[in-house]
Amino acid sequence: MHIAILTFDAFNELDSLIAFAILKRIRQPGWRVSIASPDARVTSMNGLVIDGQIDLQQASAADAVIVGSGLRTRDVVADPALLAQLRFDPTRQLLAAQCSGALILARLGLLDDVPACTDLTSKPWVQEAGTRVLDQPFFAQGNVATAGGCLASVYLAAWVAARLAGVDQAREALHYIAPVGEKEQYLATAMAAIGRYLPNAI
Repeated sequence: MHIAILTFDAFNELDSLIAFAILKRIRQPGWRVSIASPDARVTSMNGLVIDGQIDLQQASAADAVIVGSGLRTRDVVADPALLAQLRFDPTRQLLAAQCSGALILARLGLLDDVPACTDLTSKPWVQEAGTRVLDQPFFAQGNVATAGGCLASVYLAAWVAARLAGVDQAREALHYIAPVGEKEQYLATAMAAIGRYLPNAI
């Protein structure tokens, strides 16, 4: 099972790296999580430099793709050659987008009938792309999910984990990262946010 986290230059660290850390907590044979980028090395919005682990072609073949956000998302969607490399298909993979990542899914035509969550800065851009924006942190329909607000990346990662590895594995991963003394409350909030969007609603 391979999860790719799309990470472009000027990426938001909280979006890509929180999801990466949570999903790496899943302990299953063959479980793999990769940072996918168009270049060998990308720099975050705050100057953190990381190496991409896979390219966009490999990301398009993954079982799940999380599209991270960043300061240059509008540059990404304005680049036809770059968008052409993103060959996603919700009939064969889970697709999830964080904040301005929803704009990428919208421009790819993957949110035509799906409302989305995004951050307040990205909201007008996503609306201009023809997608209805919800005033909530997380939403999923079928195999497509979106989240709005940096820390909603926890919900996005938990949804992917629950869909691919099961609810118990998702709970275990979230329990590990939750603040001491608040673990049950934190877990209850997160699972309430994603529970109704799981195939067997919890």
